[in-house]
Amino acid sequence: MFGTVNLTVKVHPVVLFTIADSYERRPEGGNRVIGTLVGNVDKQCVEVTNCFCIPHKEHEDKVEADIAYAQEMFELNKKVAPHETIVGWFATGNEITSHSALIHDYYARETKDPIHLTLDTTLSTGRVNMKAYVFVPIGVPRATSGSMVTPVKVQMTASEPEIAGLDLLHKTKHSKTRLVEPVPELTKIADAADKMENMLDIVIKYVESVLAGREEPDSTVGRALVNLVQSVPKMDPVKFEAMLNSNLRDLLMVIYLSSLTKTQLQLNEKLSMVSVNNIREMSKFLQIE
Repeated sequence: MFGTVNLTVKVHPVVLFTIADSYERRPEGGNRVIGTLVGNVDKQCVEVTNCFCIPHKEHEDKVEADIAYAQEMFELNKKVAPHETIVGWFATGNEITSHSALIHDYYARETKDPIHLTLDTTLSTGRVNMKAYVFVPIGVPRATSGSMVTPVKVQMTASEPEIAGLDLLHKTKHSKTRLVEPVPELTKIADAADKMENMLDIVIKYVESVLAGREEPDSTVGRALVNLVQSVPKMDPVKFEAMLNSNLRDLLMVIYLSSLTKTQLQLNEKLSMVSVNNIREMSKFLQIE
């Protein structure tokens, strides 16, 4: 059993989307959905990278779950991501029910120290609340034993491709049609530069306020800024500009070649259509003759 005090559960965005989608597609009369969490365990950190729903029915004194389906789904997931293992299970709702112990016992047989993730999809508090738990065994040796549900720290994490996808999804809320087009590479670079400039302005204002005594200094922020400055490689401005221009030329060349390829494909498609129409006209002429 890992130290529950220091355990951190990191959840990727695709997990939340999958759980929410499973809840929206739940069978008629179903109050909640459950499923398997897959990911990786690294010392005191559990990273949940994916999940899948399991059909189940809950009665007053028992829980019926399609175990064969769960095992088949995990085997299929292993073919796509062989490095992922079962790390626990999820359930929609904001509380631990009497059936949670029964479901947790199954996952305790499938993996060591599984975690339990709850997601409040009913938005009872006005937002999506996510909590993580572990079941800690308690009791007297060789006597009555049980489990105690202990909450652990949970946080969101995302890779760079996931962040790019989330940024694109975020733009749909400003569109009446809820549709957005992927932006070109140069536009992405310009947006990233503008975002970085805004963040630098915020940092500069904070540092100036601290130096002027208008704001209390924060040691955590100070250490983060020192690490940020030290992580920037020292480079001659002329060399940096030459490297930037070289990468920019490469990017422009890639964009030009992709645009040229797209034009060639469109031209080939139109020529093919013209050839097909000519063949049809010629066949009609031969039939008339």
